[in-house]
Amino acid sequence: MPKYKPGDDVGPLEFWPYDAPESDYVIAKGAPRTYGRIDGGGPGHTTRYGIWQCTKGALKCTEQGDELFIVLSGRCRLIQHDTGKAVDLEPGDSLFVRDGQRVTWDVSEDITKVFFGHKAEGY
Repeated sequence: MPKYKPGDDVGPLEFWPYDAPESDYVIAKGAPRTYGRIDGGGPGHTTRYGIWQCTKGALKCTEQGDELFIVLSGRCRLIQHDTGKAVDLEPGDSLFVRDGQRVTWDVSEDITKVFFGHKAEGY
């Protein structure tokens, strides 16, 4: 059972290209790159958890699955497109986003989060 703590090394991550058409990625600023690791669940399951990291910049995407996450390092502003609400996030903060929600990740300092997601029809 993995334990994640703000500031701890999360171990090796792999590059996650913006190639999921259902997420409809759009780079809004800079050249952010994403990395991650699925530690449990994923394809063929209704849940998944793991680590996601994004470098400085901004990207728009459609969230895939209901997700609760906790920021382990870095800083960003997450903007919800449907409401225009913006939430500033830093280490230790948690947030819940809904499946299908369109958001902008505006990353001011490379960010790492641990996440748990659920998608009723599976990933």
